[in-house]
Amino acid sequence: MGSLFRSEEVCLAQLFLQSASAYSCISELGERGLLEFRDLNPKVSPFQRRFVGEVRRCEEMEKTFTFLQQEMRSAGRVPGPCRESPRAPVAREALRVQEQSEQLAQELREVTRNRASLRGRLRDLRQYLHVLREGQRFTSLPAPHGSPPRPRALSEREPILDPSLHQHLERKINFVAGVIHPWRVTAFERLLWRACRGYLVASFVEMPEPMEDPATGESITWVIFLISYWGEQIGQKIRKISDCFHCQVYPYPESEASRTDTITGLHGQIQDLSVVLEETEQYLAQVLDKVALALPTWRMQVQKMKAIYLILNQCSFDVTEKCLIAEVWCPVRDLTQVQDALRQGSYQSGSSVECFVQRVPTSEIPPTLIRTNKFTAGFQSIVDAYGVASYQEVNPGKAPWHPLSPGAERGTSCVTQSLCPTAPYAIITFPFIFAIMFGDVGHGLLMFLFALWMVLYEDSPRLQQGTSEIWLTFFKGRYLILLMGAFSIYTGFIYNECFSKATAIFPSAWSVATMANHSSWSSAYLATHPSLTLDPNVTGVFRGPYPFGIDPIWSLATNHLNFLNSFKMKMSVVLGIVHMGFGVVLGVFNHLHFQQRHRLVLEFLPEMIFLLGLFGYLVFLIFYKWITFSAADSLVAPSILIHFIDMFLFTSNAENLPLYPGQVPVQMVLVVLALASVPVLLLGTPLYQWCRQRAPRMVRLGAPVVMGEQEPLLEEQEGGNSVNATKEDVESGGHSPDAKHLDFAEIFMHQAIHTIEYCLGCVSNTASYLRLWALSLAHAQLSEVLWTMVMRNGFVRLSYVGGVVLVPVFAAFAVLTVAILLVMEGLSAFLHALRLHWVEFQNKFYVGAGYKLCPFAFAPDTWE
Repeated sequence: MGSLFRSEEVCLAQLFLQSASAYSCISELGERGLLEFRDLNPKVSPFQRRFVGEVRRCEEMEKTFTFLQQEMRSAGRVPGPCRESPRAPVAREALRVQEQSEQLAQELREVTRNRASLRGRLRDLRQYLHVLREGQRFTSLPAPHGSPPRPRALSEREPILDPSLHQHLERKINFVAGVIHPWRVTAFERLLWRACRGYLVASFVEMPEPMEDPATGESITWVIFLISYWGEQIGQKIRKISDCFHCQVYPYPESEASRTDTITGLHGQIQDLSVVLEETEQYLAQVLDKVALALPTWRMQVQKMKAIYLILNQCSFDVTEKCLIAEVWCPVRDLTQVQDALRQGSYQSGSSVECFVQRVPTSEIPPTLIRTNKFTAGFQSIVDAYGVASYQEVNPGKAPWHPLSPGAERGTSCVTQSLCPTAPYAIITFPFIFAIMFGDVGHGLLMFLFALWMVLYEDSPRLQQGTSEIWLTFFKGRYLILLMGAFSIYTGFIYNECFSKATAIFPSAWSVATMANHSSWSSAYLATHPSLTLDPNVTGVFRGPYPFGIDPIWSLATNHLNFLNSFKMKMSVVLGIVHMGFGVVLGVFNHLHFQQRHRLVLEFLPEMIFLLGLFGYLVFLIFYKWITFSAADSLVAPSILIHFIDMFLFTSNAENLPLYPGQVPVQMVLVVLALASVPVLLLGTPLYQWCRQRAPRMVRLGAPVVMGEQEPLLEEQEGGNSVNATKEDVESGGHSPDAKHLDFAEIFMHQAIHTIEYCLGCVSNTASYLRLWALSLAHAQLSEVLWTMVMRNGFVRLSYVGGVVLVPVFAAFAVLTVAILLVMEGLSAFLHALRLHWVEFQNKFYVGAGYKLCPFAFAPDTWE
């Protein structure tokens, strides 16, 4: 029964691991993901534990892997995931991985450094070549006509200045040439002019081709400058200013012949460097291929290796320091698998002594374990978002778990277990409540097809590895969306709505012809009366209920909205009270499981009397009126609302006829019973526990121990039928020897809060279920408005022009339908269904004060 309704039984156990085989055993347990390890050295610093050296060694290898990964990304390569899950490496294999990774990292550093040096050298040579070419053009071109004379090239045949000036300036003219960033040209030219007072001639021109900026790596168009000057002091100023502006200065030969020889030599050097750089790039590609092949496996192995040593740091050594002891939380049904894993680990390590597991009695509350698969994970996450179930508490989202399912999981691990029956609470109720608010055949079909597409292609890596958080949320809840769409199609058929339009699947049960023949409507009468009334009391006008759902003729009626409001309001009340009553009934399984049978009389019975005596009676009145009164006597049918108000006032209304004989005494009795159940609910449990605490506990030594009743879920779950209960706990009535006595004031305060919350909640929660009516009405009206204001305009012109206009109109209708009715209205209905489950349903039986069992398992590939 436990696997059907509640979390699995979990026990505390100790693992006794031989030092030589501890690594292999932990590795095998990590592959299976069965146990949650507890830290036995909480007061020991992480830097003072036994295997801190091995952990640091793994971190050093991770740093090496990070460098290799960065080099791959800088080369435009993305390291892929590990295709196969390798085992954790042994010591010798770990040394080999460390040596090979460091060797590849060293090769990458050297090759990358050589490539950067070659690229820098090649860039300098090309810049120097452009400087010489542009400089030669500056010094060899004549000045344009009408312009002031400009310096010419200084050569053996032709001086740079006019020969007539040699008598005034018998000094040698020098040059400074180089390249500068284009953003610094203006400031550089201005500073040169001010510092040298104009005793220079500077020329600037853009480089013919863009080149890489070594500082930023961006491709920019450098500016070449050539400065001619005379005087050594001015030359020193020019060089200092060039250094301040980070200019690259190159030697400029004085004669034209020297410049030509230098250009020829630069061409040869550039060709040689290009060949060497190409070979370096090829060797770098080969090294990166080796890294891409080995890195995914290495990082997975080191990740597992580090996780194993972190677990070993949580273990403690015995007095002989030859055996490690670990404490774990383990599912009882997996103890045999744990022993098998330890046996397998001992065999792999070559140890002659096998490791073993031993259960340990404890009074601590174990963690909660609820196994899920890819189908039930989405529903269980909805329940866990409210709160993780307390240990072995009834689980609202429990569902079948199949051992052959490829997506079977437990937290982050996969465990094999036998097939268990199903208790589909949230799996059925959540999509159904959503569909009540979202009922439309067309909208539900679109949602169903979208979810079906995700389900059919769920193994596609493209869908699983999406970068959008919103998309991943939709993908993980694909089965939930699938059921919500399917239930919406069903409720859409009930409401007879498909994109706000009714469909005549079956012939209508109303006959207009019979009414016309009976009333003898003339042409003049029809012309003056746009609305006609169908009287169901006339024979043949109403031939019985519609076979399924609402009759399509109601979509043409002027009182269509009034009819649907009455129907959906009563439906919301009935479903809400049934849902809450089911939640109260589920609390019975908690009381029986934890052997709190006194709660059946002191809590469950008063709660059911209060709920059914007041609001269950309201459901009875709704159905009784539906069955008793027909169209013939509908005018004299009494108002249920007035009867319900008079019920609390202990009065009767002469204008409002009773539904059945003796109604007033019955209502008085129900109200008295409901009010009488409140003090029982308030005082029953506190007085019982107070009397039980005062009663002497006399247990004779050697007598058979009788299981006592356990404490409530909000208090510590000690003793009872738990596998973790010690003999002393049972003999002390479920309390450890040093446990404190119960505080009666605290118990009474807790019970008073529960009583007030339940009694007021029955009223407010019943009204809260009216949101089913409100959102269903809003969805139907929005759909009708969208059809009337958008789609119907495309059918106005039944011509070729109208067919062309219908295309953009339909596109707008489709976009608005998806954006407003599917996304926004779907999200609204989802949130309201979530609230109805969390607040109105689960608070009747669900505490949610537990914590998840987090088994030690190797993650698929999350290392970065």
